[in-house]
Amino acid sequence: MTTSTTRIAYEQTLQTLSTASVHKHFDAFVDIPWDDPDYAVIADDPRWVLPIFDPLGSTTWYRSLPLQRQIEIGMYTQANTMKVGLQFEQILISGLMHYALSLPNNSPEFRYSTHEATEECHHTQMFQELVNRIGIDVAGGPRWFRKLAPIMPLAASPLPFGFFVGVLAGEEPIDHVQKTMLRSGHERHPLVTRIMQIHVAEEARHIGFAHQYLQYKAPKLSARQRAIMGVATPIVMRVLCDAILKPSRKMQRDLDIPKEVVDEVWWDGEHSSKVLRDMFGDVRMLCTDLGLMNRFSRRVWKAMRIDGRPSRYRSEPATRAS
Repeated sequence: MTTSTTRIAYEQTLQTLSTASVHKHFDAFVDIPWDDPDYAVIADDPRWVLPIFDPLGSTTWYRSLPLQRQIEIGMYTQANTMKVGLQFEQILISGLMHYALSLPNNSPEFRYSTHEATEECHHTQMFQELVNRIGIDVAGGPRWFRKLAPIMPLAASPLPFGFFVGVLAGEEPIDHVQKTMLRSGHERHPLVTRIMQIHVAEEARHIGFAHQYLQYKAPKLSARQRAIMGVATPIVMRVLCDAILKPSRKMQRDLDIPKEVVDEVWWDGEHSSKVLRDMFGDVRMLCTDLGLMNRFSRRVWKAMRIDGRPSRYRSEPATRAS
């Protein structure tokens, strides 16, 4: 396609995403029945027990614990997952505002970015509300992640391509995990289910935009920029994945998780190693399409332990995309 045709197609995609945000969006305090008795957070509710397919829930260590302790760990885990997701969304919102500040008049990216920021604000509200109702004072991500949180969004304006790579590094693992949980059919606390349903529905647009943006901007990268991003992308993916999904040292201490269990679950075990690789099938597909995969960058993907076959299409089930 010509440059003009490519630009028109890109702008039409952004218009479609923006229109979808107008007609199909969720409000954290309208679309979740927080005060419905069936949604009450109760300390002895067995629906907080981690399912057998959960990385920690599948361990012999967890399954050998008394039921009440399993419930307590399940509640802590869900609260901390929501908190770290909230922290990532706050970084994303701030970055989108820095990015939007640099855009000219009549930019289609401006409208879409503000739609996404609005939706992410609702996500932070529903995440924090669940943390509050669970009532455990969780910290969320590791200390370094929380310390760098105010700085990371500053990259969005001078380095937008790298920023949206970082966006995918946070969104793809969370989306992968939540889709797996929803597809399982396991009965969990209804607040968790409803929040995941809303998050997955809207994140589809957000991930879609990041893919479209990177596809549109990649041809404009210089050879040097392309080489740098080819190496940086798998590193960013792995670092942010660990920050979001791997329990911080505080969480490990609070729950008294043995070190050998942590190592097995994140990510030394055969099954957990496969789960880690499966999270990035879509990103490997994207990087292949963008020309960011070469002999050297593939070595970095392998060193980060997130190499493997690219997905054939977005959201290809992990059992086939591994």
